[in-house]
Amino acid sequence: MLTGFLRHVPPTFVRPADMQSVNIRQLKNDPAEAVRKTHDGPVLVLKGDHPEAILMHLDASAATAEGDGLALALAVALYKDGAMSLGRSARVARVSVSAMTTHLSRLGIPVAGADPIDHRADMQTLEQWLASS
Repeated sequence: MLTGFLRHVPPTFVRPADMQSVNIRQLKNDPAEAVRKTHDGPVLVLKGDHPEAILMHLDASAATAEGDGLALALAVALYKDGAMSLGRSARVARVSVSAMTTHLSRLGIPVAGADPIDHRADMQTLEQWLASS
């Protein structure tokens, strides 16, 4: 997602002085350290001297309007690609399932899949939930 964006950044890109960076080897050897650095701000991942990606922290305690928008965009993209369920994408975006459903619908992204097996499973889950309410 962001890597494609960074491919358009000129090789002479100068990172802001307060932005931390890691190289690919550091990221591979100690990914937890790279994630810890994101608490202070975005971390630039370098391949040689060229920017390859940006790591950003999405923790709710450090949420900003910018972070919330990024979390929502990420959740939508992962849901749309089928990599994440509706409920999980709502949790990633820090919104309710109904708010996520509304947002996806406004974007023209179908919330119900075309797989009949999934529909039956969804209906059973809904019936169980209604019975327990």
